[in-house]
Amino acid sequence: MKIVVPDASVLLKWVVPTTEEGRDRALQLREAAVAGEITLMVPSLWLYEVGNTLARRFPDQAGQLLEVLVAFGLIERGATDPWRRQVLKLTRDYGVTFYDAAYHALAAVESGIFVTADSEYVLRTRAAGAVSLLGDYPSQPGP
Repeated sequence: MKIVVPDASVLLKWVVPTTEEGRDRALQLREAAVAGEITLMVPSLWLYEVGNTLARRFPDQAGQLLEVLVAFGLIERGATDPWRRQVLKLTRDYGVTFYDAAYHALAAVESGIFVTADSEYVLRTRAAGAVSLLGDYPSQPGP
């Protein structure tokens, strides 16, 4: 089954009411997982990144919104040697943050695709492969 690694920018669109571009596509991704068409996987840091954003932007609803995401049962992967090497390679070669590269590296190591709403990240790292802008997924070629 195809492995998709959504980052915080995608996960937040599942629970935060917004008119931001890409929300419909993020919800389609979630529905594809519910239908068993794809497997969603995230690095274990996802909870801290998403929790931080929710706590800052939506302090009164943060607990409930985070609970919804946790209950979804995302497959979490911890740090492995191949993952760490890939994260460091991405940060070094493309000048991106460790946080962003953590999702991308997981997709690369698991032969999946990293999906993000961060167009700047995709532009910087497209040559590394295994990455798609949310608006381009699933039409983007990949595993």
